[in-house]
Amino acid sequence: MASSAVALRRVVQRYGPLLLAVTVAAAVWASATGDIGVRSPLPGAVPLVLALLSGWAAGMLRTRRWPLLLAAAVGWLVLAAAAAGVVASYQAGLRLRGRRLAGFLAGAAVVQAGGVLIGLEVGGVRRMTTAASGNVLMLAVCLVGLPLVFGLWVRARRDTLAALRDRAERLEREQEARADRVRAEERTRIAREMHDVVAHRVSLMVVHAGALEVTAVEPATVEAAALIRTTGRQALTDLREVLGVLRQAGPAVVPERGLDALDELIGESRTAGLRVCRRDEGVPSALPATVGRTAYRVVREALTNVRKHAGDAETVVCLRYLPDGLEVLVRNGPSEGGVALPGAGQGLLGLRERVELLGGRLEARSVDGGFLVRALIPLAGVA
Repeated sequence: MASSAVALRRVVQRYGPLLLAVTVAAAVWASATGDIGVRSPLPGAVPLVLALLSGWAAGMLRTRRWPLLLAAAVGWLVLAAAAAGVVASYQAGLRLRGRRLAGFLAGAAVVQAGGVLIGLEVGGVRRMTTAASGNVLMLAVCLVGLPLVFGLWVRARRDTLAALRDRAERLEREQEARADRVRAEERTRIAREMHDVVAHRVSLMVVHAGALEVTAVEPATVEAAALIRTTGRQALTDLREVLGVLRQAGPAVVPERGLDALDELIGESRTAGLRVCRRDEGVPSALPATVGRTAYRVVREALTNVRKHAGDAETVVCLRYLPDGLEVLVRNGPSEGGVALPGAGQGLLGLRERVELLGGRLEARSVDGGFLVRALIPLAGVA
């Protein structure tokens, strides 16, 4: 429906002046020949020239208005043809304001008075049509008053619609500004709470791990304390980046790692006690950065779940390079049990949304007592 309206508007804008010119010229000619008005006694060339000039003036209306006003006055005085005058009255109501509109009304009164004098002089049908008191009043209303009022109404409607449109746009901008302000305040509040709670506790964990590393005697305890301290410091670094993003007024992106950091991630998991290995299949090729970041997120979330729920299980990370995409598989075997770490259960949901945004799919299910996370990320359509 909207496309049809736009197409119709374009057709009217393109061919409207030509249609108006033809209509006015035909109406002036018909009035001069007596079909819709008073038959003119002048030679046929005169009405034809006036009809063509009136049509040309109507077609030039978008750029110049005075030719139409002149054609309306001449057409009424010479031929008693009202077509150009009707169009001129409508355009006056649509476009003129203040003194110009008053000037048009004064000019229309002068032209009509001249038409009355000419009608009295010519006599016959012309006198009865344009000089009789009743007809003069009716012509003034129909040829000047009604078109003028209609033009004024159209202009007022356009002004009202423009004002409503401006108001709606202003309200939309204000609403967006309020939403941005609320988001900024919420991000600042979240950053403050994360700094006050999470950063404080992680800092304490790093401090205690450092103290344990210094005071411990057993090598295994020293190594574990060093790992905790290093991991905690890295967590604080990541947390500072997140807090910096949250405190920014505009949109920002947290720097994310890609497949080039996958070996480091697996190494950290091994240091934390996981039995994990990596296997690549297919011919490695250059991948878009978005695909690499998503694959890294899949592996990181899957290894995090393994550490939480099956820390003693053997885990395999497999990357399969396909002609049209990348397949990421993280599979762990059965676990002998142990204490499971707390989790919100939202990690895989977030990953599924992230993969589906790239047109891929994510599968997470139990397999032979273990667990499989499989993500297929296509290359088509990824920037």
